[in-house]
Amino acid sequence: MDYISIAEAAEKWNITRRRVQVLCNEGRIPGLTRFGKAWAIPRDAVKPADARKKLKAFEQNKKLRVC
Repeated sequence: MDYISIAEAAEKWNITRRRVQVLCNEGRIPGLTRFGKAWAIPRDAVKPADARKKLKAFEQNKKLRVC
């Protein structure tokens, strides 16, 4: 299997390196392997869906507080 680095994954998925590190630490990338201190991401891995809260939900909650 062919692997890419965090920097290569960040460029491929158009996100920051730190975000890729978080995805690795959470184990959200299928086929992820760790070699010592370095993460190895499969070249054919797809970008996981963003599981963080949506901004729209935050704005709706904010409107409820103001009223």
